[in-house]
Amino acid sequence: MGVDGASRHGPHQVTLWFRWDGRAAWMCTGAASATARNVRVEPRVRLALPDTFDGVLLQGEAECFPDEDVPAAAAEAFAARFGGDPRAEEGTCLCLCVVPKSVLAWRGTPEPRGRVVMGDGTRLGRGTAASHP
Repeated sequence: MGVDGASRHGPHQVTLWFRWDGRAAWMCTGAASATARNVRVEPRVRLALPDTFDGVLLQGEAECFPDEDVPAAAAEAFAARFGGDPRAEEGTCLCLCVVPKSVLAWRGTPEPRGRVVMGDGTRLGRGTAASHP
């Protein structure tokens, strides 16, 4: 998943593994990384799930969890999916939880009408051509 944020130096994007728990995307990064620094200052993020044909863009605010504060269920699920607990890695980590406020999706075309499928945290059904944040 690509995570977009910004810093005083301009836009910043990084690819992170993620786990979807049915409500939110969970990611982990180094506590001293540019991603961690940026999201602490500006929690609004865009998460892109790239594909050669389809696209999904989630927008929301990242809630930050230092490794000692990560909910056990989230850490265990992340470890089960990726084969290791990020809290056990060398150095400290920061886990990010992003509950989408909006989701844009499209299939096989760059900017189709009706691609907004979630807005203000509410599923919109089949999509709408309405503007998004």
